[in-house]
Amino acid sequence: MIELYTASTPNGWKASVTLEELELPYNTHALDLQKGDQKEPWFLAINPNGRIPAIVDTDEDDLPVFESGALMIYLAEKCGRLLPSERKGRARVLSWLNFQMGGIGPMMGQANVFYRYFPEKIQPAIDRYQHESRRLFEVVDRGLRESEWLGGDAFSIADIANWCWIRTHKWSGVSTEGLEHLSRWNDAMYRRPACLRGIEVPVKLPNMEKDEAAAKAFAERAGSLVQR
Repeated sequence: MIELYTASTPNGWKASVTLEELELPYNTHALDLQKGDQKEPWFLAINPNGRIPAIVDTDEDDLPVFESGALMIYLAEKCGRLLPSERKGRARVLSWLNFQMGGIGPMMGQANVFYRYFPEKIQPAIDRYQHESRRLFEVVDRGLRESEWLGGDAFSIADIANWCWIRTHKWSGVSTEGLEHLSRWNDAMYRRPACLRGIEVPVKLPNMEKDEAAAKAFAERAGSLVQR
């Protein structure tokens, strides 16, 4: 059994969508980031970095795995799915997975901080991270010109990782206008039932575009975290 420790964030969804796609049984443990659950000694024993998501595989002597990319690889290898075993396919999937880990995630995360969460608006910082996020979206769009999925003809953890962030682009203030290949891929991701289930773990978030009060409250809570 997989024990999943998570919260409703793009990185958290990477884990839950992967578990749903692999049809692995798992128990969800929702961490309250505002209360500092992720800094409690019991959780630091699982992830010394004090960040979500993390998993514990009880079938492997309570093996802890942390860092979202690492646990996605672990789960894919455990099931023999979503990550090719042959060298070329594996290299392509891992390239796009690491592209998200080192680019899409950090840049969109910083866009969120300066565009949504900081009380003072520092426009050069907002512009910097929104523009870089858009540039990275254009890289994804080019990567999807010749294939249905980022890893080629087969859906993989590369698609899950990038989608869990890119789908939140409006929250970061980043446009996807004119990116036809990315938009086609994004629509295909939303047609996958397991993806839809995964982004409701541990809770389904309100529609931030339509519920201004919920969006404001969410931004205030997140702002209290990034300023600690």
